[in-house]
Amino acid sequence: MNISFLDLSQINAELKDRLRQKFSELLDKGIFSGGKEVEQLESMICSLLHSSHAIPCANGTDALELALRALNIGPGDEVIVPAMTWVSTAEAVVFVGAKPIFWETDGQGLLRSDWEKAVTEKTKCVIPVHLYGKMVNMSALVKKAKAHQLFVIEDAAQSFGAVQEGKAAGTWGDIGCLSFYPTKNLGALGEAGMCLTQDETLAKKIRLLSNHGQPIRDQHELIGRNSRIDSLQAGFLNVLIEEFESGQKIRKVFAKRYVEKLSGVSELVLPEGILEEDHNAHLFVVQTEKRDQLQVFLAKNGIGTAIHYPRIIPDMRPYRADGDFVAARKLANEGLSLPLNPYLKAEEVDWIVDKVEEFFGLMF
Repeated sequence: MNISFLDLSQINAELKDRLRQKFSELLDKGIFSGGKEVEQLESMICSLLHSSHAIPCANGTDALELALRALNIGPGDEVIVPAMTWVSTAEAVVFVGAKPIFWETDGQGLLRSDWEKAVTEKTKCVIPVHLYGKMVNMSALVKKAKAHQLFVIEDAAQSFGAVQEGKAAGTWGDIGCLSFYPTKNLGALGEAGMCLTQDETLAKKIRLLSNHGQPIRDQHELIGRNSRIDSLQAGFLNVLIEEFESGQKIRKVFAKRYVEKLSGVSELVLPEGILEEDHNAHLFVVQTEKRDQLQVFLAKNGIGTAIHYPRIIPDMRPYRADGDFVAARKLANEGLSLPLNPYLKAEEVDWIVDKVEEFFGLMF
Protein backbone atom coordinates (compact mmCIF):
# COMPACT_ATOMS: atom_id res chain seq x y z
CA MET A 1 0.00 0.00 0.00
CA ASN A 2 0.90 3.67 -0.34
CA ILE A 3 -0.66 5.59 2.54
CA SER A 4 -0.02 9.32 2.83
CA PHE A 5 0.01 10.90 6.26
CA LEU A 6 -2.68 13.26 4.93
CA ASP A 7 -3.73 13.78 1.32
CA LEU A 8 -6.33 16.53 0.99
CA SER A 9 -6.87 15.69 -2.68
CA GLN A 10 -8.81 12.67 -1.40
CA ILE A 11 -11.83 14.85 -0.56
CA ASN A 12 -14.78 12.95 -2.05
CA ALA A 13 -16.21 13.98 -5.41
CA GLU A 14 -19.56 15.13 -4.04
CA LEU A 15 -17.90 17.51 -1.57
CA LYS A 16 -15.55 18.81 -4.28
CA ASP A 17 -18.59 19.62 -6.41
CA ARG A 18 -20.20 21.55 -3.54
CA LEU A 19 -17.00 23.52 -3.02
CA ARG A 20 -16.81 24.31 -6.74
CA GLN A 21 -20.43 25.45 -6.64
CA LYS A 22 -19.68 27.72 -3.68
CA PHE A 23 -16.74 29.23 -5.53
CA SER A 24 -18.90 29.78 -8.60
CA GLU A 25 -21.60 31.48 -6.50
CA LEU A 26 -19.10 33.85 -4.93
CA LEU A 27 -17.46 34.55 -8.26
CA ASP A 28 -20.85 35.52 -9.70
CA LYS A 29 -21.66 37.74 -6.71
CA GLY A 30 -18.26 39.46 -6.86
CA ILE A 31 -18.01 39.80 -3.08
CA PHE A 32 -14.62 38.60 -1.84
CA SER A 33 -14.28 40.41 1.50
CA GLY A 34 -16.94 40.43 4.20
CA GLY A 35 -20.55 39.82 3.32
CA LYS A 36 -23.07 37.10 4.13
CA GLU A 37 -20.61 34.19 4.01
CA VAL A 38 -18.58 35.69 6.86
CA GLU A 39 -21.73 36.46 8.84
CA GLN A 40 -22.99 32.92 8.30
CA LEU A 41 -19.68 31.43 9.45
CA GLU A 42 -19.78 33.47 12.66
CA SER A 43 -23.33 32.34 13.33
CA MET A 44 -22.62 28.67 12.65
CA ILE A 45 -19.54 28.59 14.91
CA CYS A 46 -21.37 30.39 17.73
CA SER A 47 -24.19 27.86 17.46
CA LEU A 48 -21.94 24.79 17.26
CA LEU A 49 -19.59 25.78 20.08
CA HIS A 50 -22.13 27.71 22.19
CA SER A 51 -19.96 30.81 22.11
CA SER A 52 -21.38 34.31 22.54
CA HIS A 53 -19.01 35.81 19.98
CA ALA A 54 -16.93 34.39 17.12
CA ILE A 55 -14.70 36.82 15.22
CA PRO A 56 -13.05 35.41 12.08
CA CYS A 57 -9.54 36.52 11.14
CA ALA A 58 -6.83 35.70 8.63
CA ASN A 59 -5.21 32.75 10.44
CA GLY A 60 -4.62 31.13 13.82
CA THR A 61 -1.41 33.01 14.52
CA ASP A 62 -3.19 36.32 14.01
CA ALA A 63 -5.93 35.11 16.36
CA LEU A 64 -3.35 34.76 19.14
CA GLU A 65 -1.85 38.18 18.46
CA LEU A 66 -5.29 39.83 18.32
CA ALA A 67 -6.19 38.17 21.62
CA LEU A 68 -3.05 39.45 23.32
CA ARG A 69 -3.56 42.97 21.99
CA ALA A 70 -7.23 42.98 22.98
CA LEU A 71 -6.13 42.22 26.54
CA ASN A 72 -3.55 45.05 26.43
CA ILE A 73 -0.61 42.68 26.85
CA GLY A 74 2.67 44.15 25.62
CA PRO A 75 6.16 45.33 26.57
CA GLY A 76 7.13 44.52 30.14
CA ASP A 77 4.52 41.77 30.49
CA GLU A 78 5.15 38.04 30.84
CA VAL A 79 2.99 35.28 29.40
CA ILE A 80 3.25 31.64 30.50
CA VAL A 81 3.27 29.16 27.61
CA PRO A 82 4.06 25.43 27.39
CA ALA A 83 7.52 24.42 26.17
CA MET A 84 5.98 21.97 23.69
CA THR A 85 3.70 23.61 21.14
CA TRP A 86 3.68 24.96 17.60
CA VAL A 87 5.81 28.09 17.40
CA SER A 88 2.86 30.48 16.94
CA THR A 89 2.00 30.34 20.63
CA ALA A 90 5.29 31.98 21.59
CA GLU A 91 5.67 33.91 18.35
CA ALA A 92 2.50 35.94 18.98
CA VAL A 93 3.70 36.83 22.49
CA VAL A 94 6.96 38.18 21.08
CA PHE A 95 5.07 40.06 18.34
CA VAL A 96 3.25 42.18 20.92
CA GLY A 97 6.47 42.91 22.81
CA ALA A 98 5.80 40.64 25.79
CA LYS A 99 8.04 37.85 27.05
CA PRO A 100 7.08 34.17 26.79
CA ILE A 101 7.84 32.24 29.97
CA PHE A 102 8.16 28.58 29.07
CA TRP A 103 6.90 25.92 31.45
CA GLU A 104 7.22 22.15 31.47
CA THR A 105 4.52 19.87 30.08
CA ASP A 106 3.14 16.55 31.20
CA GLY A 107 3.85 13.34 29.29
CA GLN A 108 1.19 14.16 26.69
CA GLY A 109 2.54 17.64 25.96
CA LEU A 110 -0.02 19.64 27.96
CA LEU A 111 0.98 22.53 30.23
CA ARG A 112 1.95 20.95 33.55
CA SER A 113 -0.50 21.72 36.34
CA ASP A 114 2.10 23.46 38.55
CA TRP A 115 2.52 26.31 36.07
CA GLU A 116 1.63 28.87 38.74
CA LYS A 117 5.22 28.51 40.01
CA ALA A 118 6.20 30.65 37.00
CA VAL A 119 3.97 33.55 38.05
CA THR A 120 5.74 36.81 38.90
CA GLU A 121 4.56 40.38 39.36
CA LYS A 122 5.03 40.80 35.59
CA THR A 123 2.82 37.86 34.62
CA LYS A 124 -0.36 38.94 32.87
CA CYS A 125 -1.60 35.85 31.08
CA VAL A 126 -1.33 32.08 30.69
CA ILE A 127 -1.86 30.32 27.35
CA PRO A 128 -2.84 26.66 27.68
CA VAL A 129 -2.45 24.73 24.42
CA HIS A 130 -4.81 21.84 23.69
CA LEU A 131 -2.03 19.91 21.98
CA TYR A 132 -2.90 17.26 19.36
CA GLY A 133 -6.59 17.90 20.15
CA LYS A 134 -6.54 16.96 23.86
CA MET A 135 -7.80 19.64 26.22
CA VAL A 136 -5.93 20.88 29.27
CA ASN A 137 -7.92 20.58 32.51
CA MET A 138 -9.57 23.95 32.03
CA SER A 139 -11.70 24.06 35.16
CA ALA A 140 -8.61 23.82 37.36
CA LEU A 141 -6.56 26.16 35.18
CA VAL A 142 -9.18 28.91 35.03
CA LYS A 143 -9.69 28.73 38.80
CA LYS A 144 -5.95 29.06 39.39
CA ALA A 145 -5.63 31.92 36.86
CA LYS A 146 -8.42 33.86 38.58
CA ALA A 147 -6.70 33.42 41.93
CA HIS A 148 -3.58 35.05 40.44
CA GLN A 149 -5.64 37.65 38.52
CA LEU A 150 -4.35 36.42 35.17
CA PHE A 151 -5.99 36.41 31.76
CA VAL A 152 -6.46 33.06 30.01
CA ILE A 153 -6.02 32.74 26.25
CA GLU A 154 -6.84 29.26 25.00
CA ASP A 155 -4.77 28.07 22.07
CA ALA A 156 -7.46 25.80 20.65
CA ALA A 157 -5.96 25.68 17.16
CA GLN A 158 -5.84 21.86 17.21
CA SER A 159 -8.90 21.11 19.34
CA PHE A 160 -11.94 22.34 17.43
CA GLY A 161 -15.01 20.45 18.64
CA ALA A 162 -13.48 19.00 21.80
CA VAL A 163 -15.70 19.44 24.87
CA GLN A 164 -14.96 19.42 28.60
CA GLU A 165 -17.71 19.56 31.24
CA GLY A 166 -20.15 20.63 28.54
CA LYS A 167 -18.02 23.56 27.36
CA ALA A 168 -16.18 23.59 24.04
CA ALA A 169 -12.47 24.13 23.65
CA GLY A 170 -11.91 27.84 23.14
CA THR A 171 -14.86 28.97 25.28
CA TRP A 172 -13.28 28.56 28.73
CA GLY A 173 -10.78 31.41 28.69
CA ASP A 174 -11.12 35.15 28.27
CA ILE A 175 -10.40 34.51 24.59
CA GLY A 176 -10.09 31.29 22.62
CA CYS A 177 -8.06 31.09 19.41
CA LEU A 178 -8.92 28.78 16.52
CA SER A 179 -7.07 27.84 13.36
CA PHE A 180 -8.74 26.68 10.16
CA TYR A 181 -5.48 25.72 8.48
CA PRO A 182 -6.28 23.07 5.83
CA THR A 183 -4.90 20.16 7.89
CA LYS A 184 -7.15 20.87 10.89
CA ASN A 185 -10.27 18.84 11.71
CA LEU A 186 -12.23 21.79 10.33
CA GLY A 187 -9.89 23.25 7.75
CA ALA A 188 -10.37 25.86 5.04
CA LEU A 189 -8.90 25.66 1.54
CA GLY A 190 -6.30 28.20 2.60
CA GLU A 191 -5.53 30.30 5.65
CA ALA A 192 -8.19 31.29 8.19
CA GLY A 193 -8.61 31.66 11.95
CA MET A 194 -10.98 32.92 14.63
CA CYS A 195 -11.21 34.39 18.12
CA LEU A 196 -13.94 33.26 20.50
CA THR A 197 -15.03 35.24 23.54
CA GLN A 198 -18.01 35.54 25.84
CA ASP A 199 -17.23 39.21 26.57
CA GLU A 200 -18.94 41.76 24.34
CA THR A 201 -16.35 44.47 25.01
CA LEU A 202 -13.49 42.14 24.04
CA ALA A 203 -15.38 41.01 20.95
CA LYS A 204 -15.79 44.61 19.80
CA LYS A 205 -12.11 45.35 20.37
CA ILE A 206 -10.96 42.24 18.47
CA ARG A 207 -13.15 43.24 15.53
CA LEU A 208 -11.60 46.70 15.53
CA LEU A 209 -8.06 45.36 15.80
CA SER A 210 -8.58 42.97 12.90
CA ASN A 211 -9.97 45.69 10.62
CA HIS A 212 -7.56 48.63 10.87
CA GLY A 213 -9.28 49.84 14.03
CA GLN A 214 -12.36 50.91 12.11
CA PRO A 215 -15.98 50.05 13.00
CA ILE A 216 -17.05 51.51 9.65
CA ARG A 217 -15.10 52.59 6.60
CA ASP A 218 -12.69 55.51 7.24
CA GLN A 219 -13.58 55.83 10.93
CA HIS A 220 -10.53 54.67 12.91
CA GLU A 221 -10.87 54.32 16.69
CA LEU A 222 -7.56 52.61 17.44
CA ILE A 223 -4.46 51.29 15.70
CA GLY A 224 -5.36 47.96 14.21
CA ARG A 225 -4.20 45.82 11.33
CA ASN A 226 -5.64 43.90 8.39
CA SER A 227 -6.50 40.38 9.53
CA ARG A 228 -9.88 39.91 7.92
CA ILE A 229 -10.94 36.49 6.69
CA ASP A 230 -11.73 36.55 2.99
CA SER A 231 -15.20 35.63 1.79
CA LEU A 232 -13.98 32.64 -0.22
CA GLN A 233 -12.52 30.90 2.81
CA ALA A 234 -15.60 31.72 4.88
CA GLY A 235 -17.76 30.26 2.11
CA PHE A 236 -15.67 27.11 1.89
CA LEU A 237 -15.82 26.67 5.67
CA ASN A 238 -19.61 27.02 5.55
CA VAL A 239 -19.63 24.01 3.25
CA LEU A 240 -16.98 22.02 5.09
CA ILE A 241 -18.55 22.50 8.51
CA GLU A 242 -21.45 20.37 7.32
CA GLU A 243 -18.99 17.45 7.10
CA PHE A 244 -17.42 18.04 10.51
CA GLU A 245 -19.49 15.68 12.65
CA SER A 246 -19.24 12.78 10.21
CA GLY A 247 -15.50 13.35 9.93
CA GLN A 248 -15.18 13.28 13.71
CA LYS A 249 -16.98 9.95 13.93
CA ILE A 250 -14.56 8.44 11.42
CA ARG A 251 -11.55 9.81 13.32
CA LYS A 252 -12.82 8.26 16.56
CA VAL A 253 -13.48 4.89 14.89
CA PHE A 254 -9.94 4.74 13.55
CA ALA A 255 -8.46 6.05 16.80
CA LYS A 256 -10.28 3.26 18.66
CA ARG A 257 -8.92 0.73 16.17
CA TYR A 258 -5.36 1.97 16.82
CA VAL A 259 -5.83 1.90 20.59
CA GLU A 260 -7.31 -1.59 20.65
CA LYS A 261 -4.72 -3.12 18.35
CA LEU A 262 -1.59 -1.31 19.60
CA SER A 263 -2.29 -1.43 23.33
CA GLY A 264 -0.38 -4.69 23.54
CA VAL A 265 2.84 -3.18 22.19
CA SER A 266 4.69 -2.48 25.42
CA GLU A 267 7.35 -0.35 23.71
CA LEU A 268 4.72 2.20 22.60
CA VAL A 269 3.11 4.97 24.65
CA LEU A 270 -0.32 5.68 23.18
CA PRO A 271 -2.21 9.00 23.37
CA GLU A 272 -4.25 9.30 26.54
CA GLY A 273 -7.97 9.92 26.41
CA ILE A 274 -8.20 10.11 22.63
CA LEU A 275 -11.58 8.38 22.68
CA GLU A 276 -13.02 10.86 25.19
CA GLU A 277 -15.04 13.96 24.27
CA ASP A 278 -12.32 16.35 25.47
CA HIS A 279 -10.02 15.05 22.71
CA ASN A 280 -11.00 15.69 19.08
CA ALA A 281 -8.56 13.08 17.69
CA HIS A 282 -6.71 15.66 15.64
CA LEU A 283 -3.46 13.67 15.80
CA PHE A 284 -2.63 10.14 16.90
CA VAL A 285 0.82 10.57 18.44
CA VAL A 286 2.63 7.49 19.72
CA GLN A 287 5.87 7.67 21.67
CA THR A 288 8.83 5.32 21.44
CA GLU A 289 12.58 5.47 21.94
CA LYS A 290 12.86 3.93 18.46
CA ARG A 291 10.88 6.78 16.86
CA ASP A 292 13.30 7.53 14.02
CA GLN A 293 13.81 3.86 13.13
CA LEU A 294 10.06 3.26 13.20
CA GLN A 295 9.44 6.20 10.90
CA VAL A 296 11.99 4.92 8.39
CA PHE A 297 10.54 1.39 8.57
CA LEU A 298 7.00 2.61 7.97
CA ALA A 299 8.15 4.79 5.06
CA LYS A 300 9.77 1.76 3.44
CA ASN A 301 6.40 0.06 3.71
CA GLY A 302 4.56 2.93 2.04
CA ILE A 303 3.24 4.58 5.20
CA GLY A 304 3.60 8.33 5.69
CA THR A 305 4.05 9.71 9.19
CA ALA A 306 4.89 13.10 10.72
CA ILE A 307 6.66 14.53 13.74
CA HIS A 308 4.78 17.15 15.78
CA TYR A 309 7.19 18.70 16.82
CA PRO A 310 10.89 17.76 16.60
CA ARG A 311 12.15 20.62 18.82
CA ILE A 312 10.64 22.38 21.80
CA ILE A 313 10.41 26.16 21.48
CA PRO A 314 12.90 27.13 24.24
CA ASP A 315 15.55 25.14 22.33
CA MET A 316 14.99 27.24 19.19
CA ARG A 317 17.47 30.05 18.53
CA PRO A 318 14.96 32.97 18.48
CA TYR A 319 13.31 31.82 21.72
CA ARG A 320 16.27 30.35 23.61
CA ALA A 321 15.48 29.86 27.28
CA ASP A 322 16.96 27.81 30.10
CA GLY A 323 14.95 25.05 31.71
CA ASP A 324 14.86 21.36 32.41
CA PHE A 325 11.81 20.62 30.17
CA VAL A 326 12.47 16.87 30.44
CA ALA A 327 8.96 15.71 29.53
CA ALA A 328 8.62 18.18 26.66
CA ARG A 329 11.99 17.18 25.18
CA LYS A 330 11.14 13.50 25.56
CA LEU A 331 7.97 14.01 23.54
CA ALA A 332 9.88 15.98 20.90
CA ASN A 333 12.41 13.15 20.61
CA GLU A 334 10.00 10.22 20.77
CA GLY A 335 6.65 11.40 19.36
CA LEU A 336 5.47 10.09 15.98
CA SER A 337 2.12 10.92 14.40
CA LEU A 338 0.42 8.03 12.62
CA PRO A 339 -2.12 8.76 9.87
CA LEU A 340 -5.53 9.69 11.31
CA ASN A 341 -8.05 11.43 9.08
CA PRO A 342 -11.49 10.89 7.51
CA TYR A 343 -9.97 9.87 4.17
CA LEU A 344 -8.36 6.68 5.48
CA LYS A 345 -9.83 3.24 4.91
CA ALA A 346 -10.17 0.56 7.56
CA GLU A 347 -7.83 -1.76 5.68
CA GLU A 348 -5.21 0.99 5.60
CA VAL A 349 -5.39 1.42 9.37
CA ASP A 350 -5.03 -2.35 9.77
CA TRP A 351 -1.99 -2.30 7.46
CA ILE A 352 -0.39 0.46 9.55
CA VAL A 353 -1.03 -1.49 12.75
CA ASP A 354 0.41 -4.67 11.23
CA LYS A 355 3.57 -2.87 10.19
CA VAL A 356 4.02 -1.20 13.58
CA GLU A 357 3.67 -4.59 15.26
CA GLU A 358 6.04 -6.12 12.72
CA PHE A 359 8.65 -3.44 13.47
CA PHE A 360 8.62 -4.07 17.19
CA GLY A 361 8.62 -7.82 16.61
CA LEU A 362 11.84 -7.41 14.63
CA MET A 363 13.41 -4.91 17.01
CA PHE A 364 12.79 -6.64 20.31
